[in-house]
Amino acid sequence: MLRGLMAGALALALAAPAMAQDKQTLADIRAELAQLSASIQGLRGELVASGAQGLQAAGGASALQRMDTMEAQLSQLTSRTEELGNRIDRIVADGTNRIGDLEFRVCEMEEGCDISAVGQASPLGGSATAAVTAPAPDTTAPKSAAPDLAMNEQADFDRAKGVLGQGDFRGAADLFATFAETYPGGPLSADAMYLRGDALNQAGDTAGAARAWLEAFSAEPEGARAADNLLGLGKSLGQLGQMTEACATLAEVPNRFPAAPAAAQAQQARAGLNCP
Repeated sequence: MLRGLMAGALALALAAPAMAQDKQTLADIRAELAQLSASIQGLRGELVASGAQGLQAAGGASALQRMDTMEAQLSQLTSRTEELGNRIDRIVADGTNRIGDLEFRVCEMEEGCDISAVGQASPLGGSATAAVTAPAPDTTAPKSAAPDLAMNEQADFDRAKGVLGQGDFRGAADLFATFAETYPGGPLSADAMYLRGDALNQAGDTAGAARAWLEAFSAEPEGARAADNLLGLGKSLGQLGQMTEACATLAEVPNRFPAAPAAAQAQQARAGLNCP
């Protein structure tokens, strides 16, 4: 039923940040092409207004011919830019829909999951209208400096890990979920989202773990925990009997993250599932 869905959705999720950056670059290119076109039109007007003497000084009739050629090339570039922008829009929309469909199907297998709250995934790579300009690096900070933590962030994370270590897996999962909501984008949020899936898995909630790892991977498809999230998702799908999707997902781990320790574990998991 989900044949090919996982591989396509995950590949698009991984490519989403790059596509979002392309969207911003295309907007810049459109603006530059418009400025060039306006400049050429201005030069043409100046040549025509200068009369025969000005036209001769610019190189004769060939000057206008060269402008005609440049305008034609600009028109072709503008057309190609629009085509590329439309293609990126289609890829982002398709990838977002696939992720949403997979979340819906995982929710169907998860007891107590509210299906009405599923399927509202944000566009891959963020909003198309959002700026994606990276902040300038701080050259004055030492390279070894650790990211700043919010007040109580480390303490809350350690408390959740402590509950996990005590064997209260459901309680730990709830604490990690609360942590991720309280400190979104923090330096420990990726670990918290991964450990939430691990806690649910140890609690016996395989479907919930699959959903948690899928959400964690979708949130940071190139993050430090991306390979681990993908590995956990693939293994949990295998436990749920979704063999085709499990094999496709596990195959993505070494394909996308060949140097990660999870890559070898994914190969072992594929062998255990007798994946082709």
